[in-house]
Amino acid sequence: MSTQSPTPQDSASPARPGEPVATLPSAADSRLARQLTFILEIDKLKSVLRRSQLADGSRPENDAEHSWHLAMMAIVLGEYADEEVDTGRVLRMLLLHDLVEIYAGDTFVYDSAAVADQDAREKAAADRLFPLLPRDQAVQLRSLWEEFEARRTPDARFARALDRLQPLILNYVTGGGSWQTHGVRAQDVLAHQRVVSEGSLALWEYINQLVGDAVRRGYLAA
Repeated sequence: MSTQSPTPQDSASPARPGEPVATLPSAADSRLARQLTFILEIDKLKSVLRRSQLADGSRPENDAEHSWHLAMMAIVLGEYADEEVDTGRVLRMLLLHDLVEIYAGDTFVYDSAAVADQDAREKAAADRLFPLLPRDQAVQLRSLWEEFEARRTPDARFARALDRLQPLILNYVTGGGSWQTHGVRAQDVLAHQRVVSEGSLALWEYINQLVGDAVRRGYLAA
């Protein structure tokens, strides 16, 4: 008969769906405790599914994968920004821009009913999420999120351009992806993608080329 004490994993009670199996031990430092609470909360982003499929078409991507992909795009494609940008700030915006979807959910851009109340849902989510952090960090990250949404700075405009380009690429390489599933037309794609022209004319030109080719190949309805 074993005399070993149970490990935390052994003694943890079963979790309810969507909750951790066990809770973190309390940190003596209250600032650290709030930061760790936030870090654990944003793990939920990995469970928010998007309409875009992975490039191999095997399954939908999740929001955390999308944010990582955008961060890499900022590093690799930074030379195509029309104005000088701070790559570090662009990276921070891209890594946090979809955190509100933990509570607000992913909004399909071609769903007019969902888009109608998207701003209100995401603002309410930001009001709930960012205050988990110590006040100075809450203010800083909320400010970056709002900057991304407003698109008034070169950093935000380029970050938003990448955010629009990424699902377009995935839809193309999966033979139409969510375009096919939801009956999206080329004019709708170009109208949605026009934001890219505010941050990168080179990427906007490429998007026009890609959309035209998608129509010719039958991936996208004219």
